[in-house]
Amino acid sequence: MASSKPDKTEQQIDVYINSQPEQKRNDLQALHKLTLSVAPKCKLWFTDGKNSEGKVVTNPNIGYGFYTMKYADGSTREFYRVGMSANTTGISVYVMGLPDKTYLARTYGKKLGKATVTGYCIKFKKLDDIDTDVLKDAVKYGLEVKH
Repeated sequence: MASSKPDKTEQQIDVYINSQPEQKRNDLQALHKLTLSVAPKCKLWFTDGKNSEGKVVTNPNIGYGFYTMKYADGSTREFYRVGMSANTTGISVYVMGLPDKTYLARTYGKKLGKATVTGYCIKFKKLDDIDTDVLKDAVKYGLEVKH
């Protein structure tokens, strides 16, 4: 029985979310729903964090939307626009491919609450620590911005 790619990806996302401790699991489920409320038909991604040799090089990521990354050598690669992952201290939300690396911090940093905001990453301990309406605006921007 062959399964379509979205079904497999959705299963991987469910397994990943359900493998987390209760607080992170609940927060990741809420973030997943929040992101899908912004872009219900977006392309879903799941990366297990392993490189081509099977070595873990990063935390697993759930991704939403897509854009084409362009490298200096002229090559391209599709990648997600917005991603999220659990980490040892909490949760990270990634807004990829922004043309202005100061935009997230300038626009959302002070309004988010207890979060650290860098060029493309919003990191927080738990969802209750941040203003989810502000995070939703950042996610919406990330999914809609022209790369």
